[in-house]
Amino acid sequence: MVDSNPPTSTRPYLIRAIYEWCTDNGYTPHIVVSVNADVRVPAEFVKNGEMVLNVSFDATSGLQLGNEFIEFKGRFGGVARDIFVPVVRVSAIYARENGQGMAFPVGDLAVAQASGLGIAPQVASVASDSEPPPETPSPSPRAKPVLTRVK
Repeated sequence: MVDSNPPTSTRPYLIRAIYEWCTDNGYTPHIVVSVNADVRVPAEFVKNGEMVLNVSFDATSGLQLGNEFIEFKGRFGGVARDIFVPVVRVSAIYARENGQGMAFPVGDLAVAQASGLGIAPQVASVASDSEPPPETPSPSPRAKPVLTRVK
């Protein structure tokens, strides 16, 4: 018998696995988030529609790495803020010290719909003095995700 429900996404499991690997080896796990209206982060720290978040035990309070959402309290400029990130908006998780980790495609409406979130792939507008980044061509369907170090 074939199950009519789509399989659960591997993304949250891989995020938790890389997070655990980082902490087990004394590294500082960071996630890169593609920000849109469904992501709750301090807008003043968003650059080019993305934000890098330190999700280490020392930097967070009440961290929950769920299957659909990542939630925690973090301090930004000395002020505690509630952070809420749908897992489909995480584009990478990596160790700050050596850059090892994993990248994921983001903004894929099919992934968001398959997870039942109905999240639109648009990027929230963020006030910035810089020019918007140039548009990049869509990767071919067989292109592998690439992890880039974000400083």
